[in-house]
Amino acid sequence: MTSHHRPLPLGQMLLCGALVVTLSMGIRHSFGLWLQPITTAHGWTREDYSLAMAVQNLVWGAAGPIVGWWADRSGAFRVLWLGALLYALGLAGMATLDQHLGFVLTSGVTIGLAQACSTYAVVYGVVGRNIDPAKRSWAMGITAAAGSFGQFLMVPLSSQLIHSLQWSPALLTLAAAALLIAPLAFGLREPRRDASSAGTGALNDGAPLNAMAALREALTHRDYLLLTAGYFVCGFQLAFIGVHLPSYLKDHQLDPQVATTALALIGLFNVFGTYAAGSLGQRLRKTWILSFIYAMRGVTMLAFVMLPLTPVSVAIFAAAMGALWLSTVPPTNAVVAQMLGVRHLSMLGGLVFFSHQIGSFMGVWLAGRLYDATGDYQLVWWLAIGLAFAAAALNLPIREHLQPARRLVTA
Repeated sequence: MTSHHRPLPLGQMLLCGALVVTLSMGIRHSFGLWLQPITTAHGWTREDYSLAMAVQNLVWGAAGPIVGWWADRSGAFRVLWLGALLYALGLAGMATLDQHLGFVLTSGVTIGLAQACSTYAVVYGVVGRNIDPAKRSWAMGITAAAGSFGQFLMVPLSSQLIHSLQWSPALLTLAAAALLIAPLAFGLREPRRDASSAGTGALNDGAPLNAMAALREALTHRDYLLLTAGYFVCGFQLAFIGVHLPSYLKDHQLDPQVATTALALIGLFNVFGTYAAGSLGQRLRKTWILSFIYAMRGVTMLAFVMLPLTPVSVAIFAAAMGALWLSTVPPTNAVVAQMLGVRHLSMLGGLVFFSHQIGSFMGVWLAGRLYDATGDYQLVWWLAIGLAFAAAALNLPIREHLQPARRLVTA
């Protein structure tokens, strides 16, 4: 550790980081439950709602590298405060506005910006700077697993709120909950760093000092680009399933409770999947873990669309997909840190995540579009299956270590 920077206490950092991600990702994970109440209330099509969610994903991704650069430069504290305020504002707008443009601007743009300020890239920057490289993949797995537990908790809670309060007051209740991110930011407040150590945090890993130089290096790095391309697929699949699964099941005359249970099971098994991926990343090649995850997603979705749809088959699918859900996050971010160092981790992790979010935009919007055009989701399922095997192939040739020229000071 450098003399400039005493690392944050491990327990405090992991707890506060996990709770921030729990709130931010948990609220987001339940948005599929609002598709039918909101479209029914306003007389909108599924594509109308899907567009707002797609814009949310795209804005989140596009803002990620910029917010990441800001967080790398000045710490996560202010970024998280802004995220809390924007989240509450966006949810309030989503609850109260009945004009489609206003709905897209609040649930799409405002919440998208809020998520960029309050999710993985920002929290992982703090974790990456304050933890020993040997434990980094594990710590990222812990944070992601806790965020997954938040999804498990928030979906039944959101469903209960919609049921007991109606959809609009339920969103206002979540807006109040989002404000809790602000006090949690105090636990991730890093000491001020002087100019010579700004951005390096605990580890001076031979990364270029200049953010633009780091960006140029990343964008000409074959393995970084392959990782980024694979992550597009992750976004496509997660956003499609997260937003459209409840409606897909309702279209097949399954009880709404089946969808709520499915989303909660995804969250629960996600806990084990992300923790396992983070822990295995300490011992196995992370890119092989990623290839395995993508291939297994393809197999899982293939079985789901081929077999008869019953509450039991939905539960098995949700558990299997849950184990593979955000388990891509710890290995992906750990590979970025290994390939390009931790100095600009929030920014470079944010850039890979932008690709993920372009995928999310396509997954959410295209599903709504194709549903309105064809009357079912069949085409989107097959597209998601084909992409899974493509991503598995893209991750196999990636070399995940720093290039020899970069090892000025080993990370």
